[in-house]
Amino acid sequence: MTTPTSPPTPTGTVRRLQEVGVVAVLRAPDWRSCVSAAEALAAGGVLGIEVTFSTPEATRAIAALRESLPEGAVLGAGTVTTAEQARTAVEAGATFLVSPGTTAELAGAMKETGVACLLGAITPSEVMTALALGADVVKLFPASLGGPAYLGALRGPFPTVAFMPTGGVSPDNLPAWRKAGVAAVGAGSDLCPPAAVAAGDWDALTTRAGEYQRAWQEAAL
Repeated sequence: MTTPTSPPTPTGTVRRLQEVGVVAVLRAPDWRSCVSAAEALAAGGVLGIEVTFSTPEATRAIAALRESLPEGAVLGAGTVTTAEQARTAVEAGATFLVSPGTTAELAGAMKETGVACLLGAITPSEVMTALALGADVVKLFPASLGGPAYLGALRGPFPTVAFMPTGGVSPDNLPAWRKAGVAAVGAGSDLCPPAAVAAGDWDALTTRAGEYQRAWQEAAL
């Protein structure tokens, strides 16, 4: 993966997230296994990688992946809850930042980094707040609460918002999510089972990534 001299624009990153479709939300017991897991997922076709700050030494994983992921991969940081995390993630090479919720102070810090900002929301009021604070994408979380039908309802008042549902996404329901009009989807433990990551079963992750990628592509047909 070629190291850019400066981060891509938020608009360019959002466009690339829409192209890759599936973003792996990675939580690992240590930074090295996080790197190996991400590389295994990329080998299976999932090129959206979100390293969460629930992974120890997350910025070390981001810095390593900036060098090792294939060209075309999109690398970001998730579970961002502090301004310091936002700053250090971008310094390490993250080109998008994801927060599970939305606060004015955190959103401001994330926006100041200059990379794409994904703010979490679940209710219409929270969506409006995220948009007012400059969200480039609204992370619908936890998406399992309402499923694709709920996102379809949100599309009424928010027809142009880029949504990325996270939580409860699987290859089986990817067609319904695409029909509801998502920009991309975030997938955590179903795509990256903690047991497989802990055991270093990278072949299992590559296989699962292929299932997700095929489901995403077939849902567009």
